Amino acid sequence: MKSKRNLFPIVFIFLMIAGLTSCDNDETNDVPKNLEVQNFVWKGLNLYYLWQPEIPILQDDAFKTQAALNAYLEDYSDPSELFETLLFERGRKKIAGVTDRFSWFINDYIVQENAFKGIKETTGIALGLIRIKDSKKIFASVRYVIPGSDAAAKNIQRGAIFTGVNGVLLTDTNYKDLLFGKNLDLTLNFADYNNGDPQLNGTSITVSKTLIGENPVHTKVVHEIDGKKIGYLMYNAFTSKYDQELNNAFGYFKTEGIDALVLDLRYNGGGSVRTATYLASMITGQFTGELFAKENWNPKWMSYFKNNHPDYVLNNFTDKFKNNTTINSLNLTTIYILTSSRSASASELIINGLLPFIEVKMIGETTYGKYVGSVTVYDAPNYSRNNANPNHKFAMQPIVLEMVNKLGKNNKNGFDPNISLSEDYGNLGVLGEVSEPMLAKAIQQITSGSKTSSTKTSTHFIMHKTLSDSNENAPLGMNMFIEKALPQR
Repeated sequence: MKSKRNLFPIVFIFLMIAGLTSCDNDETNDVPKNLEVQNFVWKGLNLYYLWQPEIPILQDDAFKTQAALNAYLEDYSDPSELFETLLFERGRKKIAGVTDRFSWFINDYIVQENAFKGIKETTGIALGLIRIKDSKKIFASVRYVIPGSDAAAKNIQRGAIFTGVNGVLLTDTNYKDLLFGKNLDLTLNFADYNNGDPQLNGTSITVSKTLIGENPVHTKVVHEIDGKKIGYLMYNAFTSKYDQELNNAFGYFKTEGIDALVLDLRYNGGGSVRTATYLASMITGQFTGELFAKENWNPKWMSYFKNNHPDYVLNNFTDKFKNNTTINSLNLTTIYILTSSRSASASELIINGLLPFIEVKMIGETTYGKYVGSVTVYDAPNYSRNNANPNHKFAMQPIVLEMVNKLGKNNKNGFDPNISLSEDYGNLGVLGEVSEPMLAKAIQQITSGSKTSSTKTSTHFIMHKTLSDSNENAPLGMNMFIEKALPQR
């Protein structure tokens, strides 16, 4: 039986922004052609932006006429500059999670749509960028390599580090241009770890960026230890294109009859809310129909939802995909999750959404602290992909909602692990093997039955601060987004 929630975007006709803005969209014909993108930016943010009530210039009564709005927009020849000026506390230091670090302007929505499908231009190296002691110098640590990429063809392995690109040493001010700029061919200058003070070792490998798709189901394996079958899954992005591959992994675990699951989200920067809901349903299975996570939009939308479509903001545990395929569920009552400071958004949603239902045991580092979600807003009469303005490829990815769990809670500063453990860049280990340090710690907890109240694990290696990573500099970013029709009035 189809839910009313699925029918609602089709049944209800979009009425432009009447009643929400004093600058009615019926006046679109009065917008000069050179301001059409700026007009879209202001009106889209006025309608959907989570912090719209906090921005004086985005208030519904900020402009009494379209002509007045046009006069304001004339000051911004670059629509991305206008976008930046309209964001809440943009550029300020994070204080209790109340600054918008996450909305972004899209120059080419085709690139963005590909990113949401796991398709991106990359060398294939998933990397962390690590500060060397307290200096400006950094090194890149290879976390894993995407199969089928040029880096895989060049046999670059997890654990390798490099300190230079094209003969230039990496610093905290040049890494974006060197690694994530327009150059398609990069010569990586590798180094030996040298106990935390990397030294170039004379090895250089040139890798090329190509357009490839990454299956986020990276590693799945079952180990039988001390009479217990322990499943391990490294999952690196909540990408809906690969939902069936995720379901197949859980089918494998189900067939193997695992007793415990270690879910590795340490390199997972987030993704689709719907896919997160599916994953939570695969882990459990005994809570179908109950609330996994709720979306809190801006006040005018919450009022509208309350009076018209209260189920729109609900993400419930389910036993089926949208296409009616049965979900493979494990009915677990405990989950072990490996985390890092780069585990963000939808990864944190998994933790937060499961906490009211089962025991969540975290091993690793405090997570990123991203509790808000976005949606792609297009320059179209109803702000959706259909009928997007053919004159350009601009769009926006503004924060439009805050995610909370069944108890109405989230954690704006990230989730602290039960057992603190950071990675040793001199000994990363092989993903999925029982000797890999973080998996080994989880296995110890499972087999020994140790209680996991918050503790720090003694380490005998140098601790480094992660400055950034390849996720943060990719089109998807550390993003959490919804994949359903935008609400319409």
